[in-house]
Amino acid sequence: MNEIERFAQEVAANIKGLGEDRDVQALSRIWAREVTRHKYTYNFSWLGRPIIQTPQDMIAMQEIIWRTQPDLIIETGVAHGGSLIFYASLLELAGGDGVVLGIDIDIRAHNRAEIEKHPMAKRIRLFQSSSVDASAVAEARKHVAGGKRVMVVLDSNHTHEHVLKELELYAPFVTKDCYLVVFDTLLDDMPDDLVQNRPWGQGNNPKTAVHEFLKRGDRFAIDKDIEHKLLITVAPDGYLKCVKD
Repeated sequence: MNEIERFAQEVAANIKGLGEDRDVQALSRIWAREVTRHKYTYNFSWLGRPIIQTPQDMIAMQEIIWRTQPDLIIETGVAHGGSLIFYASLLELAGGDGVVLGIDIDIRAHNRAEIEKHPMAKRIRLFQSSSVDASAVAEARKHVAGGKRVMVVLDSNHTHEHVLKELELYAPFVTKDCYLVVFDTLLDDMPDDLVQNRPWGQGNNPKTAVHEFLKRGDRFAIDKDIEHKLLITVAPDGYLKCVKD
């Protein structure tokens, strides 16, 4: 065994241990609950744009993108555009012609202007529409054409009904060994007082949609290793690996 293989085995053992440590897992959930009260994820940016994600999840996304080398990343939910720029910058580092398609029902003018003047704009395409509208799916299908390796990220409306519909519509675009990532599944593990004036909460959120979706087929599997090694994540049970064509 060479040193690279030895280190990989050590990391795998570390991750396994974290997954089995109930105290550490519980502490992580408590930490996530308490910092959410302070809008923790709002504190970070990428190349000048607010990203509204945990740094831990962004490290995981970097690992996934570098390992799987997608040609196209489809993201529903644009907000300030930081995550689009993050993914675009990783595709830029990887080389090739990879692009990110951002779909949102309301791309606000000031956010669009900042995204479109950014150096990474050359790898970003924006489409304003509800992600479950036929026009949005048709736009995604246009970008998928040509045998591209495709990754999908869902981060828009967080109700069970909406996310389940997104899963049904966008999962077929994901190619084998690439990922379908569903953010904010953590909502199912958080007290409802953290969610105010929103239609989602415990029992009605992205995680409940993921579990329902996975009952309907065996093309995707939850990659629990990602969740275990991160400890802090907004996407427990949300990192779905495509295991079948």
